[in-house]
Amino acid sequence: MKLRDQVAFVTGASRGIGKALALSLAREGCDIVVASKTDRPHEKLPGTIHDTAREVEAAGRRALALRLDVREDAAIEEAVAKTMEAFGRIDILIHNAGAIFLADVLDTPVKRFDLVMGVNARAVFALSRAVLPHMIVRRYGHIVTMSPPMKAKPMPGKAAYMLSKFGMTFLAQSLAEEARPHNVAVNALWPVTAIDSQAVRTFWPGREEDWRTPEIVCDAAIAIVSRPPAERTGQALYDEDVLREAGIADFSRYALVPGSTPPPFSKTLAEE
Repeated sequence: MKLRDQVAFVTGASRGIGKALALSLAREGCDIVVASKTDRPHEKLPGTIHDTAREVEAAGRRALALRLDVREDAAIEEAVAKTMEAFGRIDILIHNAGAIFLADVLDTPVKRFDLVMGVNARAVFALSRAVLPHMIVRRYGHIVTMSPPMKAKPMPGKAAYMLSKFGMTFLAQSLAEEARPHNVAVNALWPVTAIDSQAVRTFWPGREEDWRTPEIVCDAAIAIVSRPPAERTGQALYDEDVLREAGIADFSRYALVPGSTPPPFSKTLAEE
């Protein structure tokens, strides 16, 4: 267990990549704050914070299930306070919660723009601002945003979404410099390929043969937060690059459909 007795606060942890991250961190020894909006069964979506919490506990670690809308400042402050009351520390914050809406500007209602900006970029600011003081006191911490390296090129049809995602990365890299003197690392992590999740199945084109499992993101995230904070901060990282550095060069194990070779985003979504 690389992270024994650390406390990880994971947003969007009721399903998909967030749930996989919570369980992977638990297997590495973390107690988990399972933070998400879904505290009751949803008619269309699988999983709740309580389902994830039970699986964390089944893995032998403590879990704190917190209903959290990351757009609500008071709720964020309350969630962090409850975490400190329950565990006394926050070592890792992974901002996985995300909102996606892909459309041309004229087809994007302002309320949808506000949604993706609020759940993505603004929430990173608010959550980091709430968690960082506790990391500074202990002179230790990792913050990871699920967002891509910034690209200075037009992205028609994805302007609002990618603006919010690049905003997350810009915040991460800027905060990294502010937190560096306190031994707190802040990095961004993004997959090279599409990852099987409810968002991919709902919004993005492609076949299951084009997707990888969430485990590749989980393994990369653990590789990041397992290193001393001073060793790497302020970087926007791809999952494959992190894993290659950790000695993993064969990514076939992560294919959702065994034997398939998922293409990078550039061949499926024109994202890069």
